[in-house]
Amino acid sequence: MFCNQCEQTAKGTGCTKWGVCGKSPEVAALQDLLTYAVRGLSQVATEGRRVGVVDADVNRFTAKAIFATLTNVDFDPARFEAWVREAVERREALKAKVAAAGGRTTFDDPAASFQPAADQAGMVKQGEEVGLPIDQDRDEDVKSLQEITLYGIRGVAAYADHAAILGQEDDSVYAFIHEALAKIIDKGLGLQDWVGLALKTGEANLRAMELLDAGNTGRFGHPVPTEVPLGHKKGKAILISGHDLKDLEDLLEQTQGKGIYVYTHGEMLPAHGYPELKKYPHFYGHYGTAWQNQKKEFAEFPGAILMTTNCLQEPKEEYKGNIFTTGLVGWPGVTHVKNGDFGPVIEKALELPGFAEDEDKGTVMVGFARNAVLGVADKVIEAVKAGAIKHFFLVGGCDGAKPGRNYYTEFVEKTPADTVVLTLACGKFRFFDKKLGDIGGIPRLLDVGQCNDAYSAVQIAVALANAFDCGVNDLPLSLVLSWYEQKAVAILLTLLHLGIKGIRLGPTLPAFITPNVLNVLVENFDIKPISTPDEDLQAILNAA
Repeated sequence: MFCNQCEQTAKGTGCTKWGVCGKSPEVAALQDLLTYAVRGLSQVATEGRRVGVVDADVNRFTAKAIFATLTNVDFDPARFEAWVREAVERREALKAKVAAAGGRTTFDDPAASFQPAADQAGMVKQGEEVGLPIDQDRDEDVKSLQEITLYGIRGVAAYADHAAILGQEDDSVYAFIHEALAKIIDKGLGLQDWVGLALKTGEANLRAMELLDAGNTGRFGHPVPTEVPLGHKKGKAILISGHDLKDLEDLLEQTQGKGIYVYTHGEMLPAHGYPELKKYPHFYGHYGTAWQNQKKEFAEFPGAILMTTNCLQEPKEEYKGNIFTTGLVGWPGVTHVKNGDFGPVIEKALELPGFAEDEDKGTVMVGFARNAVLGVADKVIEAVKAGAIKHFFLVGGCDGAKPGRNYYTEFVEKTPADTVVLTLACGKFRFFDKKLGDIGGIPRLLDVGQCNDAYSAVQIAVALANAFDCGVNDLPLSLVLSWYEQKAVAILLTLLHLGIKGIRLGPTLPAFITPNVLNVLVENFDIKPISTPDEDLQAILNAA
């Protein structure tokens, strides 16, 4: 196997024997084969659009299949085998529709005529032969940009799938995914063409995040500032982690009146700020962090655990029976909940002891998405003009288990008292409970939400720029980001598409970026790796 798509890849170059994330070589091969099969499907879908054939089911399948290859989503080889076969079946059915509309059905790309082996072992071998489904004959810089685009597409697919679950879709997003995957083997594209395609990936992701934002706020209301307990209540308990708010809503509805408290974990923390979720009295508080202590937290939690979307470390065998997954998430030996029926999760929670007594561990504040922040924009603007607020930092992104992420904790702790820290995504769990105080009633630490809420952060920046009649790059705003998986790649490409410069990125730069491609990013966007908190803070504030 070879996988270098996440920040924690082995030796900083690529996992070759077993994934640091827990992914087996067999699953890695099947993920490559699925991406290859969807690349072939994308050739047909792109031709279909040329002759007026658009298949909504193919669109949805494409997003789900590509999302399944994201880091820490699915590790069940049987499911990948089924998805590969489905990709080929959908490809052939779509060919018939395209042919009937006068389109072509033969392509130079062998992925468009590929047939899966008869069994899983044979498909694993096919995946090993295919490898990472980019054009391996190109030079290293082009391959680097192809990988950046491919991993960005995986992030776009994730956001598109999240949005579709909430009824928000735009064919332009699906069309881009198909067109970009189909272009992977286009030998007529040079280095600058691939830079352009990578930035277009960011543009497509902006639209996908906008759709997701509309889905979340349209269904659950705009988040409002909310105090969330970090302790627990005596009684039965269910812990929900991941990102999918629809799953949380269904769980809350189905646990009403059953004597079970529902707690969030990881990226679910911001859910407490949504009016249509916080109205449930048994939706109590937040337990644990995200990455660094996850296995310990899951082992000690005295109730059932529900995982949605990704951010799942491989569970220990002894407590797999207490864990349930939904959607695309899967591990062998872990029960998968289907069709939104959380009955098995509830039954397990009632079997387990729950918490023996109440415990108070303090609180944190959430709910500072764009409506909440812009609702006090006049106070923020006044504080800036009066010199009470000298600078804004957006410190967010992914968390992870590899050493080096304490940089973000130290950075936030050392930000001056006349600065404000905006944060989002699971990277905030390095500092989310720090008491930074306030500036004239404005909290110095503002939790914008999940990584899925990056659209809110963008809108806050744009609104502030409009208020001060300047560009985003002219604001007293600095972005200090951490990355781990492919949604972070997609968000970074979105920021670059928007022309945002001077981003500091860490803990390490992606292994799939070559020196020449890095030079392009530095020259055009002034992107730079993090150094030390003291050095970076000094450089930022001296330049302000």
